[in-house]
Amino acid sequence: MNPFYYARPGLTEALVRDLTGGNLFSDAANGLFLAAPRRTGKSTFLRNELEPALANTGRVVVYVDLWSDKNRDPGALIAEAIGKELGKHLGIVAKTAKAAGVEHLGLGTWLKVDPAKIGKTDGLTLAEAVRALRETSGKAVALIIDEAQHALTSSQGESAMTALKSARDQLNTPDAANLLLIMSGSDRDKLLRLLNTNAAPFFGSAISLMPPLGEDFIHHIAEMISRTYPQLAPVDVAQLWEAFQRFAHRPQPFVRALGQILNPIHPPERGFERHVLDMADLQRADEERAMESAYLALRPIEQAVIWRMLEQGDRFRPYDADALTFYREKTGEKISAQKAQNAIEALRMQTPSLIWKSAKGEYALDDAGMKTWFKQRGSQGTWPPLSPGDKA
Repeated sequence: MNPFYYARPGLTEALVRDLTGGNLFSDAANGLFLAAPRRTGKSTFLRNELEPALANTGRVVVYVDLWSDKNRDPGALIAEAIGKELGKHLGIVAKTAKAAGVEHLGLGTWLKVDPAKIGKTDGLTLAEAVRALRETSGKAVALIIDEAQHALTSSQGESAMTALKSARDQLNTPDAANLLLIMSGSDRDKLLRLLNTNAAPFFGSAISLMPPLGEDFIHHIAEMISRTYPQLAPVDVAQLWEAFQRFAHRPQPFVRALGQILNPIHPPERGFERHVLDMADLQRADEERAMESAYLALRPIEQAVIWRMLEQGDRFRPYDADALTFYREKTGEKISAQKAQNAIEALRMQTPSLIWKSAKGEYALDDAGMKTWFKQRGSQGTWPPLSPGDKA
């Protein structure tokens, strides 16, 4: 494991307690929805801490990352992950059946299941597959879906979410949570679409913001630095904590900056913490410059669409009268719904894409970081960005 990895047993224990009914005031047993910004350690935590902790409670744990292959349908990825785990247990049952007799086990039909066909017309439904996994393993099931909001980008993915809700309702009883659902997302607004309307599969559930790594992580790093470079002790934890916050609580760029500064080829000196702060500011400036350049490279109508999305958030309606008026005001041209749609499609086709679209035709910004950039510039009175010619 990465030597800089910092385990959070307290957070793990709290989540497992909530999921398994140990907290009477938590509804996590009906579904835990965790949101955390990209690159803040969410997926690493799920794989390295929550997954083994749930397995230690005697559950079969299935993990699937819907961003592992964006070219594949998210519904297919979910079905495949469940199918692979089911296949393992079907193999064990098949061996046992030869000695004990299939009829005695009561699983005769499932022994003929092809896990690759789960979710397809000639295979088990997703809900049936989860039930089969519960029965063949003899254990409760925990399903962790990372970047769950991506399921909403296809009709098959949406159907998978509805099927999992159905499976949860069928398998769980007041006395036993036989199916735990843990869904994470790097964009709270997108993840919210799984539960914020009557038609959403998990309507009525709530999103929890996963706490970022805190000052205890910085103390851990400071201790490592002091052991490796005794001449730098005591490390200024306050400055490193400030730098980590400027890195937006993202451990990877923070540790990378430390690695560049604490270079054994050029022995570091006391006061290195100031250089880490400078690197954090440089990276943030580079990221903001990249967003500004991307925005200024757009056509006026495309800029107006992005501006409207930044202002409206999940209230964004691309073609209503107010939106068309907004586009006209910002471009100085009359913008029809068709022109607006063309602009949105052009933004979606960019690499990387600037706009995310659900299977139901809902739109959101693909990069949630743009909202932070927009709010910051707004508070500074520097929105919208101006091209060099306009500034002159």
